[in-house]
Amino acid sequence: MSENKGFIRDGSEKDVKFSVIIPAHNEEKYIGECLESIAKAAQPYKNQVEVIVVLNRCTDRTEEIAKSYNCVTLENNDKNLSKIRNAGAALAKGEILVTIDADTRMTEHLLTEVEKNLTSNKYIGGGVNGNFERVSLGIIVSTLLLIVPILFKYGFISVGIFWCYKKDFQAIKGFNENMLMAEDADFAKRLKQWGKTNGKKYGTVKNGMITSCRRFDHYGDWVLLKRPGMILAYLKGNNDKAANEAYYDDQAR
Repeated sequence: MSENKGFIRDGSEKDVKFSVIIPAHNEEKYIGECLESIAKAAQPYKNQVEVIVVLNRCTDRTEEIAKSYNCVTLENNDKNLSKIRNAGAALAKGEILVTIDADTRMTEHLLTEVEKNLTSNKYIGGGVNGNFERVSLGIIVSTLLLIVPILFKYGFISVGIFWCYKKDFQAIKGFNENMLMAEDADFAKRLKQWGKTNGKKYGTVKNGMITSCRRFDHYGDWVLLKRPGMILAYLKGNNDKAANEAYYDDQAR
């Protein structure tokens, strides 16, 4: 583990620059690497980073691992990623919020790039781009099959990891709790619109993450070619069955 594994737990609000929020449902296989990546990215910000892990109906060692890194933890029982992330944001003490999924790792430069972009006063916030931990033709095709219709509906946005000032997160009322899928694209679109209102751009941190292929590993690399109905579910955003399968199916973990 990193020597900097202990994030702020009980620091005063003035001590915290970044609050990193992680929704976590039975993530013992992945969250350790996620937290380790945050610890490395946080090295320039000693005692200025808190990590909030929202424990969503966990029955494994997720909580134990989170507490070994001195994370703030809270319980949440909603099957709704927007509510889960918003619950974490409500506890955040940092002026800058960063959201990341438990099966994703941020790169070492991410937090410094986020701070640079926000303090330039040119960016309202934004997302990142990055890489899957492995690549195949099926993954590329499946990803494009989802990204293209999302682009038509929401415009050009980057997702994956989000970053913005907490005040702007609050101004757009966080994630839309009426959406069960594609809530990230909806958040990005509203953050981008809020930026235009304030004369700022929506930014993208390049090569900011590495994300797992666990759903491809479970369902197959060509999953969206074989199951185009899932694409429609993402576009509609309110399909309970599809959301449960995409996010809460323990067999895919």
